[in-house]
Order: sequence, then structure tokens, then C-alpha cells
Amino acid sequence: MSTVPAASPRHANHALGLGLLLVVTCIWGSTFAVVKDAGGSLHPATLIFWRFVIGAICIVPLLLWRGGHAATAPEKPRKLWLDSLTLSCWMIAGYGSQTIALSNTSANRAAFITALNVVLVPTWQALAARQRLPGTLWAAVLLAVGGLALLSWEGGALVAGDGWALICAVTYAGFVLTLERTSSAHAALPFTLAQLAWVTLLALVWLLLARAPLLPAAASWGALLYLGAAATALTTLLQTLGQRWVSAAEASVIYALEPVSASIFSYFLLGERIFLRGWLGGALVVGATVLSQFRAGRPEVPQVHTQPTAEE
Repeated sequence: MSTVPAASPRHANHALGLGLLLVVTCIWGSTFAVVKDAGGSLHPATLIFWRFVIGAICIVPLLLWRGGHAATAPEKPRKLWLDSLTLSCWMIAGYGSQTIALSNTSANRAAFITALNVVLVPTWQALAARQRLPGTLWAAVLLAVGGLALLSWEGGALVAGDGWALICAVTYAGFVLTLERTSSAHAALPFTLAQLAWVTLLALVWLLLARAPLLPAAASWGALLYLGAAATALTTLLQTLGQRWVSAAEASVIYALEPVSASIFSYFLLGERIFLRGWLGGALVVGATVLSQFRAGRPEVPQVHTQPTAEE
């Protein structure tokens, strides 16, 4: 009698890692609909401030449990805070522009435009190094432009929110490149908590300058708790675990599904619909994000992620 061989621990861990990253992608996709809905009653600065306060509170127990604070050498705290401040400036620019975008355009359209950061990162790298763009990257850029054209054609003329979503994609690309340069010098959890703390402080300054309400409406607390605990703290943990067993190239393909997830949540939570041209445009954008991770037929190993937060 034949027997079926048991799955090896390596294969089981790989499958678990893929599953965790799919959960992360679904949570990130849901935030577009949640932020758009909550943004109707919250100033962007108030939303970002409380999201990151909640996220930081959730990260502190993880940091204490892992003993991560001891991993940072005594002579490095100044560099830790300076590097995290630089990253946090990119982060709040991304969060602010995304939140403003969602008040002026549909959630699914904003998600597809924001996903262009995956194409912008290698493009930015090549231009900064004064290198010629490889053919696959040119093809990815053309696919992305074609996808945006189809999305715009279906949704009517470009609106201000689309521009803000594009700014979000650009600022997140800056965040990814800065993170790539700085992350190896710091332990993950202390570095994450420092970023959360800086974004909270910057959001508080924005809130005061804009004279926005400090306390959100009572009906907004559910959304804020979800964004802070699930979309910031939980995804940090799940992504850290998942990418132990999944390559960055595989992760990039999974993360490219985020705008698809966003469209599904936008349909069920907001009633937004995408028709044929929109799906074709979205498919081109997703195809561009995947293609941009390949160079000369071999997968590149990028820092990947389409939702601009401390999930890194």
C-alpha cells in the first residue's frame, strides 16, 4: 500500500508564509474603503494621529516581549531617531496625500494609482544611478500609463484626488528607497516604534496647524481601532513572519494584488463598481507592478510593499 509523503517543514513554512502575506495584502486593500468612509467625518490629520497612536500602543507589548530594545547598541539611539525621522517624513507625506486623495476619488481608483510605487522604485533607482532603463522596466512603465489611461477613461476626467494618489505613490517610493538604505542598521521593532512615534508627533503638529479636532467623533473609533491595530500593528507582525519564508520576488507578486483586494472591499463596503475598461486598466497596472520586478528575465529582489505605513 502506497503512502503519501508528509510535507517537509520547509514547504509547510513556505505555504504558511504565502498565506500570511495574502492576509496582509487583504488587510491593506481594505484600508482604502475604511479610510474613505472614515474620512467623511475625520480631518486627515486627526485620522492619521489616532491611527498611529493606536498602532504604537499595540507595538509596545511586542517590543517588550521580543526584548527588541536590547538589540539596539547604546551608541546608536541618535542614528535610530534621525533615520526614523527621515522615514516618517516620507510616511506622513504618503498617508496625508492618500487620505486627501480618498476624499476626492474612488477607493479602487486610488488603490490602482497608489500601486504604481512598485514601478517607480526601480525606475527611480535606475535614474539615480544614471543607468539605462532595462527593457522590462520600459514595458512596465508603458503598461502602467496605459492602465491609468483606461482607469481615467472609465471614471471620467482626471480629478484632484487622482493627482494626490499619484503623489502618494511617489512619496511611498521615496520611503521604500530610504528604508532600504537605513533598515539594516537597526533592530526591526525599535525602528518601527520610532517611526510610529515620529509620525504621531508630525500628525499632531499638522493637526494643531490646521486647527483640526483632536478628538474624533464617537462613530469613528471602530475604523481607527481597525486601522491602528490591524492595518498597522498586526500587519507588521504578519509581514515580518511571512517574509522569513517567502522571497521578496514572490512577495512582490502577492503585494501586487492589493488594488484587486481594495476593489473587492470597495464594492462590498462602499458600493463602488468597476466596469470592463476599469478592470482592463487595473489589470495593466497590476501587470506593470509584477513586470517591474523582473530584470533580464530574472526576478529582482526589491523592498516591496504598496501601502505606505510602518508595516515594514
